[in-house]
Amino acid sequence: MIDPVSVASSIAVAAAVTWTLRAAPFAALVPLRRSELLAHVGERMPLGVMLILAVYSMRGAMAPVETSTTLPLVVALAVTVGLHAWRRNAVLSMFAGTAVHVLLRSVLALA
Repeated sequence: MIDPVSVASSIAVAAAVTWTLRAAPFAALVPLRRSELLAHVGERMPLGVMLILAVYSMRGAMAPVETSTTLPLVVALAVTVGLHAWRRNAVLSMFAGTAVHVLLRSVLALA
């Protein structure tokens, strides 16, 4: 038979560890809120993420040129960059570029 004291102590230890692990990130945020480095990263990160996504998405375009894959990629990239330069809205430019890419890939797949 399991000892009730062992069960209670196990539950108490698990609760303490869970509470500590959930509270630790909030305790670590206090000094980071005043950090100039974090403010700089927060300003530059959206551009960095978009650049990484663009490079990752275009890695397949370096293969031999096929119109059905390269044309939608180039047009969607141009739409994304142009729309972002015009409106300065990352969400709008990413959604529009994705929509153009999917539309062109679908149309060229039917042809």
